[in-house]
Amino acid sequence: MTTEDRPGPSLRTPCIKICVVDGESGLCMGCYRRLNEVAGWSKMTPEARDAVMADLPSRRSLIRPEKLALFS
Repeated sequence: MTTEDRPGPSLRTPCIKICVVDGESGLCMGCYRRLNEVAGWSKMTPEARDAVMADLPSRRSLIRPEKLALFS
C-alpha cells in the first residue's frame, strides 16, 4: 500500500446518524448542519468546519421542539 492509497485521518464531524432534514429550517435534525455543509464537509477548511461546529448549538432553536422530540 502506497502513501496515496492510505486513507487520511478521519474528520471530526457532528453527525450522529440521524439524517432527516427539517423542511422549515433546512437543517439536519441530527447535527443541525445545512445540506450544503453536510455535502461539502470533507472539502471545507478546518477553520470553516470549526466555525460551523461553533454555530451548531444555536441552530437547534431553529427547529420546532415537537419535531426534535421525535428523535430523542
